[in-house]
Amino acid sequence: MSHILDITKEHCPMTFVKTKLELAKLKEGEILEVLLSEGEPLNNVPKSAIEQGFEVLSIEHVEGTTHKVTIKK
Repeated sequence: MSHILDITKEHCPMTFVKTKLELAKLKEGEILEVLLSEGEPLNNVPKSAIEQGFEVLSIEHVEGTTHKVTIKK
């Protein structure tokens, strides 16, 4: 089951804080799809997720400045 978190209106450092809080709610192996803006959030969220031991499955452009990062707990 996938969970979706929309942080397109958030700014760093809150982007990864909210992502990490959402990941904490998931069971091992569950997937979180994070919608975020390009720039700092797109650079920092995947990098921070990997540093915290999560697996980044994909990074995709959605539309405009919005991207989707898929993270496995």
